[in-house]
Amino acid sequence: MVEWITSSGLTGFREAEAWMEARVAAILTGDAAECIWLVEHPPLYTAGTSATEADLTDPERFDVFATKRGGQYTYHGPGQRVAYVMLDVGARGRDVRRFVQELEEWVISTLAQFNVTGEIREGRVGVWVTRPEKEKTPTGHPAEDKIAAIGIRLRKWISFHGISINVEPDLAHFDGIVPCGISDYGVTSLVDLGLPLTMDDVDIALQRSFAEIFGTVPKAPQTSVQRP
Repeated sequence: MVEWITSSGLTGFREAEAWMEARVAAILTGDAAECIWLVEHPPLYTAGTSATEADLTDPERFDVFATKRGGQYTYHGPGQRVAYVMLDVGARGRDVRRFVQELEEWVISTLAQFNVTGEIREGRVGVWVTRPEKEKTPTGHPAEDKIAAIGIRLRKWISFHGISINVEPDLAHFDGIVPCGISDYGVTSLVDLGLPLTMDDVDIALQRSFAEIFGTVPKAPQTSVQRP
């Protein structure tokens, strides 16, 4: 059973990191169950282990946090659902590539519940949607926008960090970085696609898709009025 926690309000990034570190340690000792933690952050940028300074185009805009997760620069902020995944990858086959694919499939399955076709692209991390109504790329391909980001870290085969889905963030906030080092494509959100969805709608869809992808039934969702 995987414990499912949803925090209200905005959770500071270092606060979230500290909580994940403690939870991973407890999972390793057998004192806590695997966990999915749903949060929203105040506006901020995070730098993964592959981040390059040139991709932080407006360093004074929001707080910037260095982190040891994989990937490059990412934005987090209100209106974006962040799902931190503290799961035992060791007990799930010790296949990191497969685990990342499962995270991608989880996002894609969640989006499909709203009739949004999410796709992955070779060489481009995250989940993308085709935008036929927008101008084609300079190479003549249909325009695509990123709707979800993925970045994880493992400690003794326990994962942390996770995924983020753009529900209704301020898309202009992405302008201070080159998201994930990819400058030729834009970002979008469910609301930007014309879907008047709430965070609760997305949370329910995430829970519905979880067992389908990971084969593990989540515990009854727990809403935390005070952040863990």
